[in-house]
Amino acid sequence: MAVKPKKILKITTGIIVFLTLPSLLFFGFLYFKYNEDLPTGFQGEKADALAYNMLEALNYEAYKNTNVIEWTFKKRHHYIWDKNNNTCEVYWKEYKVNLDLNTISNSKVYVHGFTIDSELSDELIQKALNYFNNDSFWLVAPYKVFDKGVERRLVKTNNNRKALLVTYTSGGSTPGDSFLWLLDDTDKPVAFKMWTSVLPIQGLEASWSNWTITETGAQLPTFHKLLVIGLEIEGIKTF
Repeated sequence: MAVKPKKILKITTGIIVFLTLPSLLFFGFLYFKYNEDLPTGFQGEKADALAYNMLEALNYEAYKNTNVIEWTFKKRHHYIWDKNNNTCEVYWKEYKVNLDLNTISNSKVYVHGFTIDSELSDELIQKALNYFNNDSFWLVAPYKVFDKGVERRLVKTNNNRKALLVTYTSGGSTPGDSFLWLLDDTDKPVAFKMWTSVLPIQGLEASWSNWTITETGAQLPTFHKLLVIGLEIEGIKTF
């Protein structure tokens, strides 16, 4: 016996509601629980002093003198970043992109070890650059607080502790993003809250507590916790 169109529509609608309603309710719960307005703070010497204290707690001199950093992000993307020459080898799936971060158009693309030069290569270069911008940020973000185009503000949290609000007005894949660094008694980061264009909920907190001291003395994170999500950073090597 044929099923009537009205019944098919009713069944389809029921399935859609069944699948989407819990997700919408869960998102609504998260939104009202975690969403926060961007805090206000004050620029100037005190904000910069706190930023310098944070860098000192992380041994910024050791990071600055590190020439090469190698790591794997979430078991998906592997990097060999030559900080001195501002280049990075990016590996994922069957692809390898040698990024020239000074002149992106000079980057080279390889598929299964073979060089390619086509419209696909431009797409893969942009994808590699986006991967690098995101994944390197999760590795070295505290060291970028004095980058060009960065604004720093001193913020007092609800528990009356000092925190550092950092806004990236230019650069990266999503300029305009802000991050509130939460610090321990030595001014070392323990977490940050995020106000970014890619997240639907603003003010979400991610941990910065699983630090390792690398071969060159630079301190880098090996894991971040964001709600129930874990971001693993493995195979960290510095030269």
